[in-house]
Amino acid sequence: MDQVFAPWRIEWVERDDGNPDVDCVFCDLPERGEDRDNRVVARSEHAYVLLNNYPYSPGHVMVIPYAHTGEYADLSEDVLLDHARLKQRTFEALRAGLDPDAFNAGLNLGGGPAGGSIEDHLHTHVVPRWEGDTNFMPVISDTQVIVEAVDDTYERLRDAFAGLDGATVEGEDEAVRL
Repeated sequence: MDQVFAPWRIEWVERDDGNPDVDCVFCDLPERGEDRDNRVVARSEHAYVLLNNYPYSPGHVMVIPYAHTGEYADLSEDVLLDHARLKQRTFEALRAGLDPDAFNAGLNLGGGPAGGSIEDHLHTHVVPRWEGDTNFMPVISDTQVIVEAVDDTYERLRDAFAGLDGATVEGEDEAVRL
């Protein structure tokens, strides 16, 4: 059996299964008002940045419009532009906070065949990449190693977003406003 020590994941493991009274987690999370606890890192007028609970690498975030739709063509021009601009700011913050060598970014539209687990609320994955970040572990042992605790990554990214031009920070547990 492969084991990788990840003590920060206990909160996720011990959580109540599912959200029976929540129709859409991407609609619910930004409304809770607990940005740090829910890992909402930054917000703009029409979208927000959420640190992924199951990261491919440290800093793996999702840029999510507030508008509930699984169809890219359904986004209004204002939402589409704001979503794109927030992705730009996300790349900027990731560069400042984590200094990656490159990025993978994309949408999983349509659920199952596209690889997405949430198909009715579109979101863009932004995954920082470093030279040599894929090593022998996933290739020969089907094991992924995440080198930084998600809470530590949250702090670094929040600080980086806070340092962007025009950013405001209202409280230590709130997302950065862009």
